[in-house]
Amino acid sequence: MSGREQRQVASNAGLSKQRVVVEAVRLADREGVDGLSMRRLAGALGAGAMSLYHYVASKEELLDAMIDVVFEEIELPPEGTDWQSAMRRRAVSARQVLARHPWANGLMESRTSPGPANLRHHEAVTACLRRAGFSVLMATHANWLLDSYVYGFALQAASLPFDTADELADVIEDAYLPQLPPDEFPYLNESAAALVAAGFDPAKEFIFGLDLVLAALEPLRVPT
Repeated sequence: MSGREQRQVASNAGLSKQRVVVEAVRLADREGVDGLSMRRLAGALGAGAMSLYHYVASKEELLDAMIDVVFEEIELPPEGTDWQSAMRRRAVSARQVLARHPWANGLMESRTSPGPANLRHHEAVTACLRRAGFSVLMATHANWLLDSYVYGFALQAASLPFDTADELADVIEDAYLPQLPPDEFPYLNESAAALVAAGFDPAKEFIFGLDLVLAALEPLRVPT
């Protein structure tokens, strides 16, 4: 056996499904999921590409496992508290997790072979809503609406050229306001100037919208 082959065997001997999946998540966090391939992943692990198939049978199985890692990081709605507080904590946690793993956003609800963390998460969310007095159908409506808000907000936030109030003010003053002459765009100009003057913080928008969604759902349940 050549020296190269001996090093390959030694490297492969240290592999596990957990190591393969964790490295795949790291690659996707850095480079996005579109460029992820078994060959690219094998190179990052210092292993042979074919050796990975001992741990995941296909890229689809790998994606299922990666999404399960993401669901594992999301806080489950805690028991022993009111449903709005529980779902708020879960939604805030989901948004934070998706900020760390933006590649996962479009895959969270697309898996047809969900892993254990995925199933535990959806069971806990459904249980929270049902115990709060939502019917089966209304709990489904509520879950769908909340997920649409969380995923949609995360997608929009990932594309914005600012994160903080100071960054937003800089973008408005340097880029937006020069394009908004008040005689042509009076309302946009007014809004942009008012946001800067108020020190508007985009980070607070998520909770503002989330609380509106939760308040709108409240009358649709039958209190237990």
